[in-house]
Amino acid sequence: MDSTSKPTFDPKEHQHLRYNPLRDSWVLVSAHRMKRPWKGQVEKPPEDNTPRHDPNNPLCPGSVRANGEVNPEYDSTFMFDNDFPALQPDAPDPGSDHHPLFQSKAARGVCKVMCFHPWSDITLPLMQPAEIRKVIDKWADLIVELGAEYTWVQIFENKGAMMGCSNPHPHCQVWASNFLPNEAALAERCQRDFLQKHGEPLLVQYARMEAQAQERVVVENEHWLVVVPYWATWPFQTLLLPRRHVFRLPDLTAQERDSLASIMKRLLTKYDNLFEVSFPYSMGWHGAPTGSHLQEDMSHWQLHAHYYPPLLRSATIRKFMVGYEMLANEQRDLTPEQAADQLRKLGEEHYKMKKTEGDGEMEN
Repeated sequence: MDSTSKPTFDPKEHQHLRYNPLRDSWVLVSAHRMKRPWKGQVEKPPEDNTPRHDPNNPLCPGSVRANGEVNPEYDSTFMFDNDFPALQPDAPDPGSDHHPLFQSKAARGVCKVMCFHPWSDITLPLMQPAEIRKVIDKWADLIVELGAEYTWVQIFENKGAMMGCSNPHPHCQVWASNFLPNEAALAERCQRDFLQKHGEPLLVQYARMEAQAQERVVVENEHWLVVVPYWATWPFQTLLLPRRHVFRLPDLTAQERDSLASIMKRLLTKYDNLFEVSFPYSMGWHGAPTGSHLQEDMSHWQLHAHYYPPLLRSATIRKFMVGYEMLANEQRDLTPEQAADQLRKLGEEHYKMKKTEGDGEMEN
């Protein structure tokens, strides 16, 4: 090769920037720092010995919570108002007479906690599809109920102590607010701009192109697609997308909800199988804004869910957003294509089920 010629670009070898159209931002992919996918874990944390029922766990059936209320002996999903809410419906207005550098405005809302299952020693990938379907139905009901009044209803799950989950029990949180939060406002603006410029919803076009390319697809079925997005920041970040144009969770058909339960179980099983650990993550649903926006044209929106897991090379080695990421630009080493390939190749039988085959499968 001529000494003056430049090497041909290879995304697996050469650093480059990738654009995130949902956030109007860029991520630095430093692919040369990790030239091949990780081959396996280097160490594992101690085995999880969470008891099925702990009377001192405030999320268990029959337990007493911090406010003195006693949980019912629930056998499916269970919802209650957060005992320590970040948002309250009757907070006073701070007023509007503020300097441009010291602005504030009213923030009102409600915060709820939703338990997925009565057992503490189970997680979504270990639940049956019919049980996950009940979770999905409850999510949809909450969007209808809270969305009638509030502008944004954020459903999110922090799984694992690594993600700040303080109670070892399968659950999520739901925060409804009278304002559009920062990430939702970004997604609103970017999706609206894309439709105006390109004549098709951003994530509708994106899902179709990813399904055709197959390069970053992790799992898929008739109604849903899971990819490691082209612009992913976290090592094994994924994006869950419907195949048809859908604004919000309540708009899903019965078939789409069944398919969603199935694909969630498949994805989360692959996550757990990657390092044979209950895989930590933060996830959440983004759908079209609600409240007064229910009467507006929201055709630029497409329902989707984000999964942000921190693990990088093993059950105990995680990626931190520090230094350059905090002060300059988001950055990753493993390419999204390499991450998708690793996840795609993993089996869909949960590693815990394999280990119990000789003794009989886990009761459920």
